[in-house]
Amino acid sequence: MTQIRERKADHINICLNERIAPGHCYWDDVKLIHNALPEIDADDIDTSCVLFGKRLEFPLIVTAITGGFSGAEKINANIAEACADLGIGMGIGSERAGVTGICPESYSVIKEFDVPLVIGNVGAPQLVPQKSKDLFSPDMVGQAKDLIDADIVAIHLNYLQEVVQPEGDINARGVRDAIRDLAREYPIMVKETGAGISREVADRLKGIGIRGIDVAGMGGTSFSAVELYRAMKADDDIRAGMGETFFDWGIPTPASVVEAKRCGLPIIASGGVLDGIHVACSIAMGAACAGVAHAVLREATESAKAVKEKLTLIREELRAAMLLTGSVDLSALAKTRYVVLGETREWIDAL
Repeated sequence: MTQIRERKADHINICLNERIAPGHCYWDDVKLIHNALPEIDADDIDTSCVLFGKRLEFPLIVTAITGGFSGAEKINANIAEACADLGIGMGIGSERAGVTGICPESYSVIKEFDVPLVIGNVGAPQLVPQKSKDLFSPDMVGQAKDLIDADIVAIHLNYLQEVVQPEGDINARGVRDAIRDLAREYPIMVKETGAGISREVADRLKGIGIRGIDVAGMGGTSFSAVELYRAMKADDDIRAGMGETFFDWGIPTPASVVEAKRCGLPIIASGGVLDGIHVACSIAMGAACAGVAHAVLREATESAKAVKEKLTLIREELRAAMLLTGSVDLSALAKTRYVVLGETREWIDAL
């Protein structure tokens, strides 16, 4: 238990103090076409959307960040309060720790706030046999859902992190069938954790009963980078070398949105989203909603007020982008023209 607490605390400290994202911001390659004659009143702009049957005041989720150590309770409480006040969704960090009795209050604190869409979190590697580790059973997935009163549970695909992590779970055989079985019992979505979802993977997932996909592409937090710093601290040269090699492994988020949206499921665009223009671009490219995590992490360590101020800025930037593209609502924004330049254009053309 001590090892899990320390690992989760390490992740937060590294994300706050080290470079954990690739040098290129792929969302900055996406440019919305300016409309000099928008013919709408900014006061009429409607940013609301419905995702998984829940109404959000604007299309944003603070996606999975943390849980499972003492400092996580404050972080999650601050995020939950801000999300409840602003009417947007919130995800939680991997719940294996909480379900097994490690700081469950760091997760359940979210129940104290009226967050309109709550997303649970269970690791896909824990659904299949791993060396000397117990399976995360369907009943435990139910416990994870109940721990935070989740509306839907995200099964996270984090094999990039696991393959670099010294204690990583690296058996991936049988994961799709395990997700399919869970989707027969619970509302389930699938989430990557920084390496993106390809068209082929989205197609393999769409027919097994899941409700949606968070592509969580390359461009935001790289868990290969996070594990690189942990390996350096432990003087593990092999794992540190692997972390460096796979630092920028994955599909850039905008390209992953284009790839995954063809499956027809609701797509959440997370990974490198930093501002309201990025949110607007994600909607224009076909996502139902955007997700942020690192963009509010430092604020979440401070106060709910700081988180709310940062999220309010993102909302107002989104509204401004909608006015400047003549988009009175998200349906109109989804039809607005855009261009893709640079490295992201190269990725999309090559896929």
